[in-house]
Amino acid sequence: MVELKVRKFGNSLGVVLPKEVINRLHTGDGEPLFLIEAPDGAYQLTPYDPAFEKKMTKAEDIIGRYRNTLHALAK
Repeated sequence: MVELKVRKFGNSLGVVLPKEVINRLHTGDGEPLFLIEAPDGAYQLTPYDPAFEKKMTKAEDIIGRYRNTLHALAK
């Protein structure tokens, strides 16, 4: 567990993530992070966009259905 303190940044509030947390999240300056609320009310901080995962699942379905067409178009 890592304790974070909420600090004032201009007119906003924020937290500073320690270097070891940044390394574990595989992120860096300017990279997006996503705060996801779980069904039990807990929060999870992740570098992975859950909306992107849904889009990729849909894309994989389309690619599977149209594999032959896409293969012919790729020639």
